[in-house]
Formats: sequence, structure tokens, C-alpha cells
Amino acid sequence: MTKNTAFVERALRSAAAHRARQGHPLTGQTIHHADAGSQYRATHFTESLILSGLIPSIGTVGDALDNALAETTIGLYKTECVRHGSPFRTGPIRTLADLENITSAWVHWYNTSRLMHRLGRRPPAEAEAQYYAQQPIGEHTGHT
Repeated sequence: MTKNTAFVERALRSAAAHRARQGHPLTGQTIHHADAGSQYRATHFTESLILSGLIPSIGTVGDALDNALAETTIGLYKTECVRHGSPFRTGPIRTLADLENITSAWVHWYNTSRLMHRLGRRPPAEAEAQYYAQQPIGEHTGHT
């Protein structure tokens, strides 16, 4: 396992645990979108996705199933978060901790404040909360 794969797997486990604590565990119906980076194509990572209740969008090497969402999100991350002059940056990115801090702030903003046209100009967290509020009590669909 490479250092990059280990980092991505830690993030994956953390996100899956967070969803489970919120009462919305991953149940094998949610697709994990990624670009075709080597850490996402690693066999061990694919196994980790499946064990975490996710469906990988990358199959065999170079076989991207539907990654338009991943490519768009990665582009937004680079433009809105990492680039010089980003409001999430308070100075140069010198350490992994610097990158983790601005990434965490951007992800929080993206999920709780960024208005999404495809979600009726609502942030993702609001749309997801409304989705679950409309489900019959005790019924879990597994969709996210």
C-alpha cells in the first residue's frame, strides 16, 4: 500500500464512520466517484470501498464508469480551495497539516453552504436532510 493510498483509505474510513454515527450508514448502494489516480485503482483500495459499503466507480485499470462528478468536484477543489488566493488559504501550504486544514474547511463549506443548482439552489447537507426527513420512519433506503 502506498502512502497516498493509505491517506485516502483513512479519509474513507473516517467518512464512513461519520455517516454511521449520523444514522446514515453506507449500505452498498452509494458510488464512490474518483479520478483515475493510482491510489484509486489499487486493488486494496477497491476492497476497502466494498467493505465500507461503497461501489467503486473505477473498475479495471483505466475503466472509469461515470466520473464526470468526480472530475468536476476535483476541479472545484483545485480552483476554490488549493489555488493561490483562495479564501480558504491563510498563507502558503507548507505541510500536510496545512493542506488538511484548508481541505477540511472547504469540504465543510461545500457541504453546508455552497448552493447547488441541481439541488434546487440548496447546499448538499440541506438536501440530504430533507431527503431523510421524507423517508418513512424506520425505513433506510441506503441512497445518499
